[in-house]
Amino acid sequence: MKKQKSLPEHLVELLQGGHAHVDFAGAVEDWPMDLQGKKPEGAAHSPWEVLEHMRIAQRDILEFTRNPKHVSPEFPAGYWPKTPAPPDKRAWKKSADAFRSDLKAMIKIVENKSTDFFAPVPHGDGQTVLREALLVADHNAYHLGELLLLRRLLGAWK
Repeated sequence: MKKQKSLPEHLVELLQGGHAHVDFAGAVEDWPMDLQGKKPEGAAHSPWEVLEHMRIAQRDILEFTRNPKHVSPEFPAGYWPKTPAPPDKRAWKKSADAFRSDLKAMIKIVENKSTDFFAPVPHGDGQTVLREALLVADHNAYHLGELLLLRRLLGAWK
């Protein structure tokens, strides 16, 4: 009989994505530079805005989870970049790399044997590590779908 996965194992799979939808790499890699700041007709945001929003929001959740001195950005303005296009040629990759790094840090928290998923975060107001990990996974899945749609609308999907 196959061993049933533990809660941390399920959470890691959920955070890494790719089971029910495109994963992060599939959504952001090889994105044409000239389309990163384009907003298709009817779209609320450009690909750059969505990628940066994902990075900023995930960083905020991670830091809230692990750092009692963390101060969240002003909502909603602090969760979005100031411009629809990346400021330079390296910005897209830099943002994607930071996103991956923060996701790995959240996964380390989930995989830590001493993590109590159900205990309230001491500096929060009822949040738990389980809630924060699920929030990261949910938020990322939503915006990965948005990035995929933007990619299709801009003609950059294979």
